[in-house]
Amino acid sequence: MTTVSIKIKFSFFLAVLLLLTVLVLSIFVLRGIQDQQKVRMEKELLQQTRIANLSIKQAYLTSTPIEAQTFLRTRGQQFALDLAVYSGLHVVLYDNSGNKVGDSVPLSSHYDVEQTLTYAIEGKIAYQREGESLFYLTPLQGPKQQMGVIQFQYSLTEDNKFYDTIARLFIVTGAAVLAASFVLGYLYFRRATSAIIALNRSAEQIRRGQFLSSSPLKRKDELGQLSQGIYYMSSEIQYSMTAMLEEETKLRQAVEKLQKLEQQQKQFIGNISHEFKTPLTSIKAYAELMDIYRDDSALQEDAVQRIRLETERLHEMVEMILRLAALEKYEFEYQAERVEVQELLLGLIDRMKAKAERFDVAIESKLEKVAIWADRESMVHILINLLDNAIKYNVPGGRIIVTNRLDNNRVVIDIADTGIGIPEEARDKIFEPFYTVNKDRSRGSSGTGLGLALVKQLVDKHHGTIEIADSEEGTLFRLTFPCLNHSLLKEGLQ
Repeated sequence: MTTVSIKIKFSFFLAVLLLLTVLVLSIFVLRGIQDQQKVRMEKELLQQTRIANLSIKQAYLTSTPIEAQTFLRTRGQQFALDLAVYSGLHVVLYDNSGNKVGDSVPLSSHYDVEQTLTYAIEGKIAYQREGESLFYLTPLQGPKQQMGVIQFQYSLTEDNKFYDTIARLFIVTGAAVLAASFVLGYLYFRRATSAIIALNRSAEQIRRGQFLSSSPLKRKDELGQLSQGIYYMSSEIQYSMTAMLEEETKLRQAVEKLQKLEQQQKQFIGNISHEFKTPLTSIKAYAELMDIYRDDSALQEDAVQRIRLETERLHEMVEMILRLAALEKYEFEYQAERVEVQELLLGLIDRMKAKAERFDVAIESKLEKVAIWADRESMVHILINLLDNAIKYNVPGGRIIVTNRLDNNRVVIDIADTGIGIPEEARDKIFEPFYTVNKDRSRGSSGTGLGLALVKQLVDKHHGTIEIADSEEGTLFRLTFPCLNHSLLKEGLQ
């Protein structure tokens, strides 16, 4: 639907309003002038009528007694001339029969005033207009009764000129005032309509979702208040929309996380079932063999040893599962303290030397004095697990190299081995619970796939990182932790 601009509407309304104002004012003023001219004319003619009546009546009373109509016919012409000189008007006298008995301008143009004359003979004042002249006929009273009719011809030329002058003045002045008022009014309303158009544009922007960035209009009136209201409404809507989008994003992420957790839970339960089934099946099998071959001491001893190993493996798996579940379910509670990394690593390397010698693996270290703010027991579990993996998945005659350094306010710990390594495609999954690259790749015992998952959880709780870095041979695990003077670590562990 086509819309008309409010500027055009306001301008048109202003023009019509001013035009009506000037028109009404002109009509009333000009009508007032006409009425005033009419009153003045009637007053003047009435005055002339009184003078004429008085003069003729006085002349009649002072003359020789004679019949009134005869007197008027005898001296009518003289009376017409005398009254014309005195009044300055064209004067005509009539008797009661309507006959002309005197004319101050005998050769003047003739006008038909018979109907008006009839009214005057009946004793009424009557007049009629002919062109620029007004014929005013009034009864001429004698001593006892009406003697005839006196007619004054009143010129309207000056009155018409004055009226026309005022009318032209109104037209010119009115047009000038109308134009000036329209221009001034248009300029004034233009500012107001510009504000309304700007407000409408702002509302349209909000409707399209384009929130306002400019400040509200600087006006000390209702439009200024409306502009501020629209501006603040836009800010509130934008804030609410942003908050709603953020909440929607969080909700979507929460749903995705719940779906992922549900999937992980199903996978976790399936893995637990599978991992528990293997040692339990082995224990059950050896128990049945022991029952069948009670007299075979060698088999009995081997079965007891196997059952003990599977039981230890099952116990270790349960402990790790419980610890992982605790980390997932509860906030990690630290007993934070200053941990000297060099001292801790040397002590752990010394503890693992016996197992390393049993697997024919040498442990080398190149350590610096650096400190972190951490839970000691958790750090022991992290490092022991990585050292144990480096031993179990190494090769006879292999080496383990342990180093540390300070790099950009972070302590870096590298544990590298010369073992069988981890395939590139498995590096992204190695920290998932129950994931193992190969069940048979450990020379000591098959892994449960829980050790590195627990290590990853503990490292994350310390605001650290763990990754498998590129290495020429074997596997290189790289750990990073904030150094002791790093504010983030202190805030997180205190």
